[in-house]
Amino acid sequence: MTISIYDVCVPVFVKTLSNMKAVLEKAKAHAQEHKIEESVLVNARLYPDMFPLSLQVQIAIDIARGCVIRLSGGEPAKSKSEDEAKTFDELIARIARAIDDMQSADRQALEGAATREITRPIGGKPHTFTGLSYLLQFATPNVYFHTTTTYDILRHNGVPLGKSDFIGSLD
Repeated sequence: MTISIYDVCVPVFVKTLSNMKAVLEKAKAHAQEHKIEESVLVNARLYPDMFPLSLQVQIAIDIARGCVIRLSGGEPAKSKSEDEAKTFDELIARIARAIDDMQSADRQALEGAATREITRPIGGKPHTFTGLSYLLQFATPNVYFHTTTTYDILRHNGVPLGKSDFIGSLD
């Protein structure tokens, strides 16, 4: 059996972002139920020098979506309004748009992506990856890092989450 870049990328990122969307929906319900101002959770951080939840979510989305687009041979468009998502509804909608984008990715466009050169700034300097190393050494760990941090911020702030919320259903 051969596994494709598409199989390692698109379904994995779609599932991860879908689970993050469900976590945010649970956090929104928790805030409403406990009369917590939504902005308290959306702006929460684990430590003062870390990004707030809203930016953790946005980074996870941008890296997952951008990875699929770059591996397909494109370059993602940047939308300033997308960076201004400050409510659970806006973050959830942003995830839904990214999932739609990734699910509409052309499987054939990802063929040959393993050896495609992708250059991204790392530490302010350009770094060139092969598509495979970009996916496995940069994009996937970053998506998991920011998704985990989102989960941790919400859990730390009392949202009743468990491991199954992060992992989601198993096929």
